[in-house]
Amino acid sequence: MLKVLRKRKTAKKVWIILCFIIVPPFVLWGFGSAFRTKDEPAHAGRVFNKTISFLEYQNAIEATKNQAIMQFGDKFYEIQKSLNMDSQAWERIILLIEAKKRKIRVSDREVIEQIKKYPFFERQGQFDDKIYQQMLRYVFRSQPRDFEEQTRQNLILAKLYKEVAKDITLKDAETKEEYRKANEEISISYLASLPTDFQKDINPSEKEIKDYFTKNSIQFKQPVSFNLEYIAFEQEDKAKEAVNRLDKKIDIAKVAKETGTIAKETGLFSYLDPIPGIGWSPEIFGILSKAKVNQVLPLIHIDKNYYALKIKEIKEAYIPELDKVKDKVKDFLIKDATKKIAQTKINEALQKIKSGIKDFNKIAKELGIKTDSTISFKYGSYIEGIGASDNFWLAADKLQENEISDIIQNTSGFYIIKLKTHAKIEDKKFEAEKKDFSDKLLVQKQQEFFMKFIQDLKRKAGLI
Repeated sequence: MLKVLRKRKTAKKVWIILCFIIVPPFVLWGFGSAFRTKDEPAHAGRVFNKTISFLEYQNAIEATKNQAIMQFGDKFYEIQKSLNMDSQAWERIILLIEAKKRKIRVSDREVIEQIKKYPFFERQGQFDDKIYQQMLRYVFRSQPRDFEEQTRQNLILAKLYKEVAKDITLKDAETKEEYRKANEEISISYLASLPTDFQKDINPSEKEIKDYFTKNSIQFKQPVSFNLEYIAFEQEDKAKEAVNRLDKKIDIAKVAKETGTIAKETGLFSYLDPIPGIGWSPEIFGILSKAKVNQVLPLIHIDKNYYALKIKEIKEAYIPELDKVKDKVKDFLIKDATKKIAQTKINEALQKIKSGIKDFNKIAKELGIKTDSTISFKYGSYIEGIGASDNFWLAADKLQENEISDIIQNTSGFYIIKLKTHAKIEDKKFEAEKKDFSDKLLVQKQQEFFMKFIQDLKRKAGLI
């Protein structure tokens, strides 16, 4: 039984150091934290026509949070606010359902052995129960049985990954092509027609702004927004009691007064905003997506506070009046207009090239666009002043010296390129590095296949 692991004896006090852990390689789960309570709304959602309770949902949130702490240590608290924890938690839920269908199981012994391997539970190379208990209490904020069940689930997911990806293989030609991309270096000359270079020439009139808004009003639609009433507590027991009282239809101001605190309101906010007075909270957003006015939310634990929350108002998505978004409309209009100018200019440049003019400097001067060249770059790198190299490397790889490409578009604008240099791989070097490169590439290919498997599963589950 798992209790055997928890009862191991230790003798001396040690420092608690949160180290890295090698987690199953198939996916980086989402992040967040939430406190579980028995008094919860009926369910968090449905997948595969199966009802998922808030308890199941919050278990997934807690499990992903703990795995993130193991992966990132104290860096977790710096990055958690920028991550989509809700989506990742639902992915975890549907993968566990799939694993159950496949009858994938993990024994208590496997769970024990995995926990004993975690370096942050060790002292002098040996598992230390005192460190284990302290880490669970102060770092993971989990009960031993909960953490052990999360470990069991992680091992189940690792087995699911292996089962799904086991038939993925590589051909020699595929390995060599990817090796070329990773190692061959190319340099180019280019013409660049960039929308930002034409902004000074655009000054739309009031009528043009109004007409643009009329034709494109859907672009300015405001998302659903929420107004929450809440009470913040430092003590868990007081917060839990407040949620229980709110569930009994007691007014939140009265509950706050009874507990010696003050009820507050967030004011309207959307998924695009931090929650006023609370901050970024993916777990709250995950619950709000399925909640109703006057609903009391499950007790939420964020950083050092516990929150009792109630939905006061939900404002449906709407298209605002022009006066409210006029500056934004003007910016969109200018962006569209300059893009059209840039596209026209690069098309004119291509026509000049096809007519026999090959001098990039002459073309750039005549059309008022830019020309320059790059240093050598690899596929998957960043080209200074241009951006991601992938499209440029692939286009240049097909060119002979001084041959001209078709138009290439990226986020910054439109380009025409010609090849300057192409440093190709050496077959001898490739053969020497082939095995190690192939092993890494296979892992990457398996991961990509598994991510596609997750997307297909989400569609079947009704999540997308």
